[in-house]
Amino acid sequence: MEQDSVNRNTIKVLLVDDQPLLRMGFKLILEGEEDLHVVGEASNGREALEAVGRLDPDVVLMDVRMPIMNGIAATEGISASRSEARVIILTTFDLDEYAFAGLQAGASAFLLKDVAPAELVQAVRLVASGDAVVAPRVTQRLLENFVRNRPPRPTPHPDPLLGELTPRELEVAQCIAQGHSNAEIAHELFLSEATVKTHVRRILTKLHLRDRVQVVVYAYETGLVIPSNPDY
Repeated sequence: MEQDSVNRNTIKVLLVDDQPLLRMGFKLILEGEEDLHVVGEASNGREALEAVGRLDPDVVLMDVRMPIMNGIAATEGISASRSEARVIILTTFDLDEYAFAGLQAGASAFLLKDVAPAELVQAVRLVASGDAVVAPRVTQRLLENFVRNRPPRPTPHPDPLLGELTPRELEVAQCIAQGHSNAEIAHELFLSEATVKTHVRRILTKLHLRDRVQVVVYAYETGLVIPSNPDY
C-alpha cells in the first residue's frame, strides 16, 4: 500500500488505527483528493513510530486506543523525534481527557472519528500548512475542562518567555487561545491577515511552540488567558 513516487506538492498521510476497515474508509476519502496521498498504514503506536521514521509523512491520523502502544504514547514519541510530521488525534470518544492528553503530547489537532469527509480533508490540509484545528463541538468543553481541572499554577513571576512578546503579539496570542481564526483576529485587531500570520509565526518561535493549538494549551497553563466568569 506504500508508494515511492509522490508529487512534491502532495501531502503525505500516514493512517494509524487498529481497525483495517476504518483505515480503508479514511484512505478512500483522502485518496479521492489530488493533493493528498496515503503513504502507509499502521495498526499500533509502535508500528506508527517506525513508519514515521521510514516514510516521513506530513500528517499522521492517529487513533487513541490501540494494542502494544496507544496513540498518546506514539504522539509523544513523534513529538520528541526529529520528525516534522504533525499528528491529528482521531477518537470515537467525545471525552476531554483524550483531547488534553493528545494535545499535551504534541498533537496538532483533535477530531472525532465521525467527522464529515470534507471536514477531515480540510483538517489534514490545515494541519499540513501549519494551522491546527479542534473539532468545533468539543472546543468549548475542552477549554472549560482545562480551566476547571487544571488551573494555572500560582507563581510570583510570569513565564519569562512572555516577556519576549510585544504588546501586539500578546493580543494575538490571546485571540489564538480563544479559538479565533486568522481572519477573525485580523477583523478584531484591525490588521491584515498577512500581518496576523507574521505575528503568529513570531509567537510560535518566541514561545518555542509547534503550532497554534499548543499556543492554546500554553495560554491556559500560564494564565495568559483567564476566564472572566468564575463558573466557566
